[in-house]
Amino acid sequence: MSGFYILDEHGEPRAVADFLVWAAWFETAGNRVVKQDYAEGEDATCGVSTVFLGLDHNHAGIGPPILWETLVFGTSLDGEMRRYSSKAAAIRGHEELLKRVTELYYVEGRRG
Repeated sequence: MSGFYILDEHGEPRAVADFLVWAAWFETAGNRVVKQDYAEGEDATCGVSTVFLGLDHNHAGIGPPILWETLVFGTSLDGEMRRYSSKAAAIRGHEELLKRVTELYYVEGRRG
């Protein structure tokens, strides 16, 4: 397996062997962002972003490919990252981290 993945018309990952096919898709794909939320409205200094990576990050090669990532920006959790093997797990993880970030946003007084 090549480790390159694209999303099909239903948003499901599909392995591709040809790097050029993957690169062309990756360059123009508008559906890679799964969710992006901010602690308060559109305050882009603090929030959570979850994306489809397009590359398998399961470097051990045991189990399913790891294709989604959630990253925190802002608060004391800044830079915390989680990776997932399914979109459903990525969405659940996104919501969990968003809840924690939002709580910290108010506790830590981070307002930009």
